Amino acid sequence: MTYIPGIGTVVNSAAIAAGCLLGLVFKRLISDKMNDALMHALGLCTISIGIAGAIQGGMCLFEGELSQRHTMVMIISMVIGTALGELIDIDRRLESLGNAVEARFASGAGGGFSRGFVTSTLTVCVGAMAIVGALEDGLSHNPSVLFSKSVLDFVISVVFASTLGIGALFSAVSVAVYQGSITLFASLLAPLLTDEVVTQMSFIGNILIMGIGLNFIYKPRIKLANMLPAVFIPVLWHAARSIFM
Repeated sequence: MTYIPGIGTVVNSAAIAAGCLLGLVFKRLISDKMNDALMHALGLCTISIGIAGAIQGGMCLFEGELSQRHTMVMIISMVIGTALGELIDIDRRLESLGNAVEARFASGAGGGFSRGFVTSTLTVCVGAMAIVGALEDGLSHNPSVLFSKSVLDFVISVVFASTLGIGALFSAVSVAVYQGSITLFASLLAPLLTDEVVTQMSFIGNILIMGIGLNFIYKPRIKLANMLPAVFIPVLWHAARSIFM
C-alpha cells in the first residue's frame, strides 16, 4: 500500500469537519435552555478528561505509593509559557483571526464564532496524540495514532459544533496547519521529543484541557490560548539540560 505523506492529518481534519457539519444539523434542533445544559455537561466531561490525563502524566508509583513527578517542570513551564503568551497575546490574536474568518466566510453566523473557533482549536490541538501522532506520521509513515485521534475528534466536534456553532468547523484548518507542520518537520523535532518530554507536554496539555472545561461553566473565562506556549517549554527545558548539564 502506497503511503501518502501527511495522510493522518488529512483524515483527522476531514473527521473534524464531518463531525462539525453533523453537529450544525443537530444545533437547529436544540433550544437555548438545552444548549446551556449541554455546555455545562460538556464542561464537566472535559474537566474529567483533563484530570485523568494530568494524573496519568503527573503521578507515578514509588515503593507502592503514589507520588508526584514533573511538578517543577510543570510550574516552570506554566509560568514561562503563560508570560510568553501574555506578551504575544495569543488569545487576542486567535480571536482576531476568528473574527476575520467570520467576516470573510461566515458573516451571518452571529456572536460566539470566535469562542467556538478558539475553544475547538485548543481542544483538538492540545495533547500528546496530536504531537506523537503527527511525529510518527512523518518519521515512521505510521498514521495509526492520528486515525484513532480522528475518531475521538469526530465525536468531540459533533458536540462542539452543536453547542458552540460554526466557529468549531474552522478548527479543522488549525489541526491541518498544526499537525501538518509537526509531520513536515518531524526529522528535526524527533531528537528533542523523548518519551519523558512527551509525557511532560501531555501533562501540561491536560492541565489546559481542565481549563477548557472550566471555561464552559464559569465566567470570566481563563485566557487559555495565552498559556499554550507552556506545552512546548519542556522541549526547551530538555534542550537546555542537554547543553548545560
